[in-house]
Amino acid sequence: MRPKLPITRLLKAQRRWAKKTLRTVTATSRKLIVKPRKTKPKKSRLVEIVSFGSNPGNLRMLIYVPPLLPARAPLVVVLHGCLQTARDYDEGSGWSLLAQRHGFLLLYAEQSRTNNPNRCFNWFQSHDARRGSGEALSIRQMITRMRRSHSIDPGRIFITGLSAGGAMASVMLATYPEVFAGGGIIAGLPYGAASSLRQVVTAMKKPQARTAQQWGDLVRSASSHTGPRPTVSIWHGTADRTVAAANAAALLSQWTNVHGVDEDVFRQASLAGHRHRTWSNRKGEAVVELCLIEGMGHGTPVRRTKAQASARGAEHFMLDVGLSSPLHLAKSWGLVHRKRGRGRM
Repeated sequence: MRPKLPITRLLKAQRRWAKKTLRTVTATSRKLIVKPRKTKPKKSRLVEIVSFGSNPGNLRMLIYVPPLLPARAPLVVVLHGCLQTARDYDEGSGWSLLAQRHGFLLLYAEQSRTNNPNRCFNWFQSHDARRGSGEALSIRQMITRMRRSHSIDPGRIFITGLSAGGAMASVMLATYPEVFAGGGIIAGLPYGAASSLRQVVTAMKKPQARTAQQWGDLVRSASSHTGPRPTVSIWHGTADRTVAAANAAALLSQWTNVHGVDEDVFRQASLAGHRHRTWSNRKGEAVVELCLIEGMGHGTPVRRTKAQASARGAEHFMLDVGLSSPLHLAKSWGLVHRKRGRGRM
């Protein structure tokens, strides 16, 4: 017969067994727990340039310079939309990937919350929307800085923007027409659509009733320029509830009038299943184009890659419609095939 252990020894043995079991279970559990990988935040391709002039508009300047840059390279100025940053827009649109692949420079102007709580460019403020003043002058100074530090073809400088950035692109094309060969206005507004904060919401929903001549006169009065005007590419979603598609029609009236072409005479085609119209001057050069994206809301039309789908800026007004507006603009401006020329569509 097995002798009984004293009660004290029995309790100590049980405690030892319990501790050993707990250590075993804990060690096994730790092995089963999947620890999240520590990933470093993706480094932005954009580099900030701190000093570029008096900067009266208090904007940030960020650039991308591809590793293989040809002499007299083209420059594309990009203006983000409200609630965005330059990095957001670049990651979502893929502009720096195009620049790296095809050898052109990028310049991003970035708005601050100090200027506008929603990071919108102040295209409607008179001091920011005229030549030689405010945000417009800051962007002009950035371009001057780029030309001083890089070999840029002055005949191949372009600008594009989304929403408030698109409206600011309208401002730049009107106030500094001698600087740009072409511009792409995405979900934007015509130059002179609003001249105060009160008028902004009304203008976004329904532009003022003006004739094509009146819209064109606003552009002509923005500078003393009498030479060739930049080509203009207008992009808008038919289901945009933030900036009504009626603004695309006003932009069209404005720029066909500026270029002196008949708004009723155009070529129509399908671009990835969407309506695409082109207006040409007497020389047969395409000077204005309109791309209406059926059923699209407010944002930049993109054809999203896997990299862009996971990008931080991808969810902010980057709409996958199977058509990349940045790629189309780059092609139309002759940046993809390295064709020289002034704003070819």
